[in-house]
Amino acid sequence: MSASLKAGPGAPFARILGVGGYRPTRVVPNEEILKHIDSSDEWIRSRSGIVTRHWAGEDETVAEMALAASGKALADAGIAAEQIDAVIVSTVSHFAQTPSVATEIAHRLGAVRPAAFDISAACAGFGYGLTIGKGLIMGGSATHVLVIGVERLSDLTDRTDRSTAFLFGDGAGAVVLGPAEEPGIGPTVWGSEGDKAGVIGQTVPWDRYAPGDPFPALRQEGQTVFRWAVFEMAKVAQEALDAAGITADQLDVFIPHQANMRIIDSMVKTLKLPDGVAVARDIETTGNTSAASIPLAMERMLATGQAKSGDTALVIGFGAGLVYAATVVTLP
Repeated sequence: MSASLKAGPGAPFARILGVGGYRPTRVVPNEEILKHIDSSDEWIRSRSGIVTRHWAGEDETVAEMALAASGKALADAGIAAEQIDAVIVSTVSHFAQTPSVATEIAHRLGAVRPAAFDISAACAGFGYGLTIGKGLIMGGSATHVLVIGVERLSDLTDRTDRSTAFLFGDGAGAVVLGPAEEPGIGPTVWGSEGDKAGVIGQTVPWDRYAPGDPFPALRQEGQTVFRWAVFEMAKVAQEALDAAGITADQLDVFIPHQANMRIIDSMVKTLKLPDGVAVARDIETTGNTSAASIPLAMERMLATGQAKSGDTALVIGFGAGLVYAATVVTLP
């Protein structure tokens, strides 16, 4: 006779308890980018909305930036590192295949034997981590989860590539998730379109890279990505609103992945967001930080008063894969 399994004592719901971010000290203006490409400040601004970005120094490693952001998130949440049961790190720029950088971060934070692992979901990685963390809490496998998005994309930037040299920045964003008595994280609308996997990727896979060759860099088919993001991701964002039972009129904040200002503006228009909805445009001074972009933008909006605790926010990430994830959250 087969035994019956006992369900874990999961929480009814989950929510974001705190958020933290870290931006490297070095600020890189467009003028510095223009030393290596034939372009202009006006062209970069009109194509992307980017004016400056942050690039990490030698000591600002993926782990160090993640630790800084995580410490702020824990403090914001009022949670001690010892209370963290799982650490999820989304990154594409931690170059050690194994072990995961999550284990190093968890140990150095002082977490006590938490589950710790990395995920690779590019610019949708924060949404993926948020969804996994929510599931761990509601499934009874964790009470508090630390979700981190961190990138050093300057390491993967070809500074002579006119189509990508100006796009990428470095940084880390983190949130602490915990149990809740009412929904704080809505259903996630996520997925992938693997037939478009070649649209964004590395110039050279690691197994084909040899010392002395140009270091692998990010490349993309810009127009293809732009059209996909503008036309398809607005639909996904609307699906996330519908899944959460929220209308555009009930939304307080919109925090899309900071990939391109024109994409953001187009999504706002397509979704018909009211003028009163605060829209994250952190890309202007931060650039595209992939998995870190949404939590970094979230932290800045709360810190500057553009958003406030308890606001209802739509978040959506999309990128290489092609992958995407969108959900509605209550801001901490």
